[in-house]
Amino acid sequence: MAAGRGREGRAEGMIRAAVLTVSDSSFRGEREDVSGPAVRRRVEGLGWRVAAAGVLPDEVEAIREALAGQAASGEVDVILTTGGTGVAPRDVTPEATRAVIEKEIPGLGETMRMAGREKTPRAVLSRAVAGLAGRVLIVNLPGSPKGAIESLEAVIELIPHIVDLAAGRTGHPEAGQPA
Repeated sequence: MAAGRGREGRAEGMIRAAVLTVSDSSFRGEREDVSGPAVRRRVEGLGWRVAAAGVLPDEVEAIREALAGQAASGEVDVILTTGGTGVAPRDVTPEATRAVIEKEIPGLGETMRMAGREKTPRAVLSRAVAGLAGRVLIVNLPGSPKGAIESLEAVIELIPHIVDLAAGRTGHPEAGQPA
C-alpha cells in the first residue's frame, strides 16, 4: 500500500507518539529523567515521530489532565508513560490512566509483566495498564530505563496493529501473507 494520509491525518506507517515521564523528583528537577529519553530514542529508532514529551508529578489529576489533553489533541496515536506503576503510595499512573481510557487492553500489561518476570521476580509488582482513549493508545511503562525498554519491547510489535484498529483500519492480510 502506498504511503498516504489516513482519515485521522497521520501518514500511514508513521506512528505519532507522546512520551510522558511520571516522577516527582524529575518534575522538581532533583533527578534527571532518563526513562523518557530512553523510550523516545527507542521509538524514534523505529521511525515513529515523538510529537510531545514531558515530565509530570506523581499526582492523579496532573497525569489525567496530561493524558486526556494529549489524547484529544489529534497529534498523537500512542501515549507512552514511564513511571508511577509500582506499589508505593505515590505510584498513581494506572489510576490516572484508567480515568481516561474507555477500553482497557489487559493483555498488554499481562504481556509486559510476563516478559519482565523472565528477568526479575519484581516485574509482577508493576500495575501498568494499557487501553484506548478514543483512538489513542495509552501504555504505562515502568520508571526504570531498563524496565521501560524491556516492557516496551514485549508489546512493541502489537502497537501498530492496535493503532490501525483504533483508527478503523480493520482490513488484515491473510495468515502467512505479508502485511
